[in-house]
Amino acid sequence: MALKHYIPNITYKSIFEIDFLAYYEQGFRLVLLDIDNTIIKYDQALADTDTLKLLESIKTLGFEVILISNNNRKRVSLVMEQTKLKGVWFALKPLKKGFKKALKIATKDYPINEVINIGDQIMTDVKGGEKIGFFTILVHPIERGTDTRSTRINRFFERKIIKKIKSKYPALYEQRLKDYEEM
Repeated sequence: MALKHYIPNITYKSIFEIDFLAYYEQGFRLVLLDIDNTIIKYDQALADTDTLKLLESIKTLGFEVILISNNNRKRVSLVMEQTKLKGVWFALKPLKKGFKKALKIATKDYPINEVINIGDQIMTDVKGGEKIGFFTILVHPIERGTDTRSTRINRFFERKIIKKIKSKYPALYEQRLKDYEEM
């Protein structure tokens, strides 16, 4: 197991703290965005007004945004319809398949170094994005209490991985994961 695949490039408390303009100025052009507990609680059907405004502002900056989720077609399609974004369901993150599909449905071929992958789980979003070589942003889950059973299992293993990272890469842990773990 390559521990470095579980370490995000950066962590934020929520998507609302991300300075998308700064990332655009650094040359990023495609945002792959998880849905559940990243932009919407698991027990919510649709995005709230603030999230919709943020997504619109990200697109206005010049980013292409594609939703990527391990959830089912019905769930993802509802959010796609509401946000007017393309999306991938049953992405099977951390496997590469869903990420590759997202790249295929993008409006153009983006080099890997122009892609940001954002999600709330180390075991799926960070590991999958890191394996491909995307810039990975980990956000704190909106509300852990709404996690599904499979996500709770992932979070159990996530805690074990974080403990290993803390031991082997203490500086990276302090910089990128300490706040996430302490939430």
